[in-house]
Amino acid sequence: MTALAHYDADSNRGEPLKEHLLHVARKAAEFADAFSASSEAYAAGLLHDLGKYGNEFQRRLEGELRGVDHWSDGAWYALTNYKINGIASAVAIQGHHLGLQEASKDCLKQLNPQKLKNNHPLGLTISCADVQSLHIQGINIPAEGEFTSLYEYDWNDSSKDAVGAMLDLRMLFSVLVDADFLETEAWFNGDATNRRYRQPCLPLAPARALAALKEYVGELAQHDIPPHIRRIRSQVFSACLEAANKPQGIFTLTAPTGSGKTLGMLAFALSHALRHNLRRIVTVLPYLTLIEQTVAVYRKVVEKFVRPDEIDRYLLEHHSLGGVRYVSDSSRYSEDNLSRLLAENWDAPIIVTTNVQFLESLFSNRPSACRKLHRLARSVILLDEVQTMPDSLIIATLGALSRLVHQRYSTTIVFATATQPAFSHLDNQLREYCGRGWQPHEIVVDAPSLFKVARRTRITLPSQSQNISWEDLAEVLSRERQVLCIVNLKRHAKTLFEKLKAIDPEGVYHLSTNMCPAHRQDVLDKVRRLLEKQQPCRLVSTQCVEAGVDIDFPVVYRSLGPLDAIAQAAGRCNRNGTAVEGLVRVFQPDDKENYPDPTYKQAAAVTKSILAGVSELDPADLNIFERYYRELYAVRGIGRGTIEDNELLAAICRQDFPQVCHLYRVIPQNTINILVPYEPDIFNRLTEEVRANGLTRQWIIKARPYTVAIFHPSSPRDPIYLNLEPIKIRPDRAEESDEWYIYRKEDDYDKETGLNPSLAGQAIIA
Repeated sequence: MTALAHYDADSNRGEPLKEHLLHVARKAAEFADAFSASSEAYAAGLLHDLGKYGNEFQRRLEGELRGVDHWSDGAWYALTNYKINGIASAVAIQGHHLGLQEASKDCLKQLNPQKLKNNHPLGLTISCADVQSLHIQGINIPAEGEFTSLYEYDWNDSSKDAVGAMLDLRMLFSVLVDADFLETEAWFNGDATNRRYRQPCLPLAPARALAALKEYVGELAQHDIPPHIRRIRSQVFSACLEAANKPQGIFTLTAPTGSGKTLGMLAFALSHALRHNLRRIVTVLPYLTLIEQTVAVYRKVVEKFVRPDEIDRYLLEHHSLGGVRYVSDSSRYSEDNLSRLLAENWDAPIIVTTNVQFLESLFSNRPSACRKLHRLARSVILLDEVQTMPDSLIIATLGALSRLVHQRYSTTIVFATATQPAFSHLDNQLREYCGRGWQPHEIVVDAPSLFKVARRTRITLPSQSQNISWEDLAEVLSRERQVLCIVNLKRHAKTLFEKLKAIDPEGVYHLSTNMCPAHRQDVLDKVRRLLEKQQPCRLVSTQCVEAGVDIDFPVVYRSLGPLDAIAQAAGRCNRNGTAVEGLVRVFQPDDKENYPDPTYKQAAAVTKSILAGVSELDPADLNIFERYYRELYAVRGIGRGTIEDNELLAAICRQDFPQVCHLYRVIPQNTINILVPYEPDIFNRLTEEVRANGLTRQWIIKARPYTVAIFHPSSPRDPIYLNLEPIKIRPDRAEESDEWYIYRKEDDYDKETGLNPSLAGQAIIA
């Protein structure tokens, strides 16, 4: 009797296991060829479903059993037959349904099917307790010594390149799960060619793309731009093209706001890819607003040389959609949820994605998150606004990115921002966890002179004891015809907005993430029209306006905060250089609780310390930012102390994949998404749809502009629960999402300030 890998009851078809193993092995080897690991990937592909040859799994396909572990047999075979060269394959095979587990000696011993037969930790039935007895039909499994593993981990020095070792194992895992997903879907679709995924990836065609980009830049040059801005953008663009000729490695692009970094980075990436025969560009951004703006610019270039029906295959926009985790990779596998497990695998030449999607995937243990990682080999990765990277993740993040620059992966990294963090200062600490350290090459050789030419604002600072009340600040702002005021807390924004509106309501607006994205966009559209027409406009906002928002005020007020936040606020002042000089005034509110969290308060304190006795901040003085970041790292102890002092680094040194995945979070995971009644008709339509169909990815895409994120209430007794309706994952089942809700009380959504729950105001993110 022929052993089967899959069985489709609807069509009464079975896929021979031999065919599935060979298909997956060949596909995995093809993917791994990009980083010279084809032989190891081929072996892992052949072994990943080895346990399906066992009688227990075949009985499961016939409906006689449930809960069968078919992965441990192949993992144990790899471990016992390949010894140290089989560790990566064993962990990858074990994890292709469970997710990657801890790669320690003790955990690897638990893969023994004889032990699992008597005591399986998940309560499953092992497919076959005697791996050597499996009747493997017509497959030649590679013997020991036929390959050397890419996974090199020093058990005697656990910190030595521990970050890099984990990434290497994830790369093998990536090719295995991507190949398995694709081949399985192909068979279930009855499509031998799997047209959806196996259509050849469009080539990057860097020469054609670069020509189109230069044509587009030439068109922009015809616009009415101040001469000094035109010179700066030309200088940045030329510097990017020149730097692209250098060998692959780590680069920084330090350039002022409005200097054309987006197009300059793309020029670098395309020219660099052309020179080094690279296959993909991945642009990573911290905010969805930045993604939307960047994709819009990229599309204008792509449309010049890619057919309209192929643009979406050439340029892929991919982000988390606010978190869709309603299918758990660690749950018991079933063919029913296969389609849900299929995620984007980045098989496109240009990817634009978020920090969350990109960085958390580098440290994930989940199949759906890791399956795209192998696409990063032979790529250019562009990370913009890198100052937003959480300090607690810096060592681990830089270590993983440094590993990608390794010759094996042939990847180039670019860090871009107007306020470049002092990451090079952490080089020695980084070398403990990744061999290469962090020594980037600056693309703009004379960045300080560029900032001097670009200087279009004057930033004044308060004295140490110079505080101002919200009433007095409102009076000051009311005397400005056009002004933006940025504060640190949402309640501050609401208070100041109300006081300013009481003085003179004309042209007064509020902006915060208490407002859904559609609401914020409507406000920004109104503000831009008023600014363009030179009409009165006073906008009170939280930090949400500082990055990714193209807006230009002649005067900006900024509450004292982190130095990089002050610089970002200055980027909203005289942004287009139309005035001789814009004015940015930093102030200290007369409010003891002025910061959203301790880390923000700490950064503000460092800022206050280094600016003590200074009346003005020179935005062209890059040394002060270097000093700021160095002092901030010292205060926070980044890169210092023992491994045990850092929970994440300790988990990395243990090669504990689940714990690393749990600890590595770019944004807090204790938030929920609430559909709010900003547009009642749309709200009602979306509410009816999700009640009828359950939570789907398509619904989330439509709902995202009308949602507000808040911290998850700490208790079901929290008053906010009175107004929340949980959303069912499927309408025919009782299971509810713990991330998505509908807000029931329409009166709590204010048309000016957004969601303000009458009974639970403190639940909104501060």
